[in-house]
Amino acid sequence: MIVAYDDVQIETVVQGEGPAIVILPSLGRDGYEDYDDVAQTLVTRGWRVLRPQPRGIGASTGPMEGVLLPALARDVAEVIRQQGAGRAILVGHAYGNYVARMTAVAHPETVRGVVVAGAAARNYAPEIQVAPGIAGNLQLADDKRLEALRLAFFAPGNDATPWLRGWYPKTQEMQAASSRGAVKHDVWWHAGNAPLLELIPDSDPFKPRKDWQQLQDEFGDRITVKVIAGASHALFPEQPQAVAESIDQWAQALP
Repeated sequence: MIVAYDDVQIETVVQGEGPAIVILPSLGRDGYEDYDDVAQTLVTRGWRVLRPQPRGIGASTGPMEGVLLPALARDVAEVIRQQGAGRAILVGHAYGNYVARMTAVAHPETVRGVVVAGAAARNYAPEIQVAPGIAGNLQLADDKRLEALRLAFFAPGNDATPWLRGWYPKTQEMQAASSRGAVKHDVWWHAGNAPLLELIPDSDPFKPRKDWQQLQDEFGDRITVKVIAGASHALFPEQPQAVAESIDQWAQALP
């Protein structure tokens, strides 16, 4: 489906019938293959799953320079209004959780709850900070990119090679700039008043074990925390069944 407004159009993969769940992909990546298994399981559990593609991916178009988080949140809110019966649960994977939380702040009437999946801690190691730029740099040799993927995105024993594809450098650049400087963390970090589920991969260097309690300490009873074993920052292709079951169980209990 194409969701259009103003000078923006957002290609959205739509599956199933029922209450809506919107999956927002990680930095510089599309919402296709990484999320197929999770989406299909959620559809079998009675959900309508929407996967809007970020600007610059597929048929999604719109301004790509000077774009801040509120604009990307508007993209998501329009998808919910037009294809999600006006209200949805947002699943934000890695960078996608920035957009999900910003949507909950700017368009609270469209958001039933937010799943924060593979979210980074406030601070993490410098070599991890640069890993997305290496992994998504299509000009580098595959072995160099695989080194970054294995370091920062995939748990030991999990196959990182599928993530050599599915990167969109222009989208990655737009997204990386969207939350710098002009949009402070405190604007979107709290996700308004939405109920929260955090999915923490047990081997994610973006959120070491010492920081697992970080969001629970901040949000208390408003957040549910679930640790996913055998996964790192990529999470969804690593443990799709555990991810889908965790989302479904939490979402079924929401009002």
